[in-house]
Amino acid sequence: MVGCFYAAVSIGLSISFGLLDVPNVAHPALLVLASYGAWLLGDFDIDPILAGFVMMPAFFLLGIAIYRVYHETFEKRGSDAGVRGLAFFFGIAFIIEVAIIMLFGVDQRTVQAFYIGKSVEILDVRIPMRMIAAFAVAIVLSAALALYLSRTFLGRAIRAVAQDEAALRLMGADPVAIKQWAFGIATAVVALAGALLIIVQPVEPTLDRAYIGRTFCVVVMAGLGSMSGTLVAGIILGVAETIVLTMFGASWAPAISFTLLLLVLGIRPQGLFGR
Repeated sequence: MVGCFYAAVSIGLSISFGLLDVPNVAHPALLVLASYGAWLLGDFDIDPILAGFVMMPAFFLLGIAIYRVYHETFEKRGSDAGVRGLAFFFGIAFIIEVAIIMLFGVDQRTVQAFYIGKSVEILDVRIPMRMIAAFAVAIVLSAALALYLSRTFLGRAIRAVAQDEAALRLMGADPVAIKQWAFGIATAVVALAGALLIIVQPVEPTLDRAYIGRTFCVVVMAGLGSMSGTLVAGIILGVAETIVLTMFGASWAPAISFTLLLLVLGIRPQGLFGR
């Protein structure tokens, strides 16, 4: 179930980095920002998962704005946009982290819901209900995005723009508008993933640093742009972290994502489900 949660927090990056080739290293910071949004909405007795859905339109517009600035400032200026864009997205991540610290301090934040703090017993194994909730939302989110990208016109256009922008222009479509729409979707998904994050664990402003390795590991391991692969890769990372946590302790668990990332890049650079 931890693996499905990792897939949920990585699936937006699978679109922005995997399909659009945008080096969105600010993804984990946006994730933490969404967690704080869910925490704030909790003051109005809004369920964290519902808060994630409520925030999605605002994050969609934020994603469109971020991509527009990135495109106008870097992407239009040449082939090294990805390298120079890294500084842009690192800057966004830094601004978000500092803003959260200035507004809310460095204390950990949690939310309340009927399924947090409770557990169910399945085959003599007690499973926290918060993990079951995160698992269910992750499955639905992955399936919905996979269907959207494969069955709708805009979804197929998003996949096409990742492969051949010139051909898409010949068909009368605007690649920039499609990429802007896709980046908006990727950022909207982060809103829901951030709500899951604060359900699963307490959050604090620097938590994004713990997830940058995990999210990129899942996306690269899956194969860039593979939604179903993201789910499988998240499960693999979750199982690997659990094994290491049990055998060697918590201090070794964060290193697993980077180890798996290096192994995949060395053995199968296109990812497990890449072509």
